[in-house]
Amino acid sequence: MKALASAALRAFTDPGLPPTRLPAPLDTVVSHLQSLALLAARLYVAKIFFFSGLTKLRDWSSTLALFNDVYQVPLLPPTLAAYLGTAGELALPVLLVLGLATRFAGAGLFVVNLMAALSLMADDFSPAAEAQHTLWGVLAVVIALWGAGRWSVDRMVLNPAVDRSR
Repeated sequence: MKALASAALRAFTDPGLPPTRLPAPLDTVVSHLQSLALLAARLYVAKIFFFSGLTKLRDWSSTLALFNDVYQVPLLPPTLAAYLGTAGELALPVLLVLGLATRFAGAGLFVVNLMAALSLMADDFSPAAEAQHTLWGVLAVVIALWGAGRWSVDRMVLNPAVDRSR
């Protein structure tokens, strides 16, 4: 059981920086650019979902009404969906900004985004809304698959053995 927990922790906190076969100077530049792109994706996705969560908190009675009357979240009662969705939109972006448990946070926000898109499809889902949810979903999957990059708590604290010279 301890080995399983250790493997799960490594999977959720891996910064996603595999060694490459590029020449050393180019490898360093590419590595920094990849981490910059991952940081930009993390900050953008975090901003979108965190502000959405704050909007839900601002008028909780309206949020509950929307989840009861408009949003058709599959498999969950409306009130539970409202609480879980709002909690995910507020907590997971903080993890993304810090780069802490980044793969977990990216996967979690992908699920939140998917549930939002599925619940909106039952109502009127415009092409613009579809494009936005697709972008957010793709960025969340990229974060979940590639990790946080070098500028993250995952890298600096939880994986100190990773070569910092790259």
